[in-house]
Amino acid sequence: MSAPRPDSLPKLLREIRACRLCVEKPAGKPLPHEPRPVLQASKTARIAIFGQAPGTRVHVSGKPFTDPSGERLRDWLGIGEDVFYDRSRVAVIPMGFCFPGLDAKGGDKPPRKECAPQWRNRLMTALPNLETMVLVGAYAQRWHLGADAKKTLTETVENWRAYAPRYFATPHPSWRNNAWLKKHPWFEAELLPVLRKRVRTLLKEAN
Repeated sequence: MSAPRPDSLPKLLREIRACRLCVEKPAGKPLPHEPRPVLQASKTARIAIFGQAPGTRVHVSGKPFTDPSGERLRDWLGIGEDVFYDRSRVAVIPMGFCFPGLDAKGGDKPPRKECAPQWRNRLMTALPNLETMVLVGAYAQRWHLGADAKKTLTETVENWRAYAPRYFATPHPSWRNNAWLKKHPWFEAELLPVLRKRVRTLLKEAN
């Protein structure tokens, strides 16, 4: 029996942007607000950012990483907004496509459980040209690395050389991780230069 044909990416993206699974058939409590899936993708993209889920500002803008975390992430990558938001070169696909709401402490809740099982395999099949994927946070790391992910985010990021250049494991670029970054200076001194060089190489080859 032949393998199923990959989805048409434009059709798949339309389906995702119309998704209401977390409201109509939720895994637990339904999303407490109107869904607004946020992602960008193109078949020509060779670089991908796989994060957690949109935050409050991204939920309003409808555009990924339009917040201080995005500014830090683009600095980590060594690119500006013109490249980052060029979907033909960079895909941005969080584990959960909609803002999941805030917890009791004012932080973002985890990505919705409905998204990855419903959409992720189909999206990965529809994006055959990805060569380097930045795994931002433990949720993306566990899904994409599977058994190769370590027990903690720190251990996984420390082991980054084992995954590069196909994957680069990073913490979330949120200000909430300032203490982590200060405690682990090797991340900026050792990992980021290699990541930036890889991004430059892929972008140059695509021109």
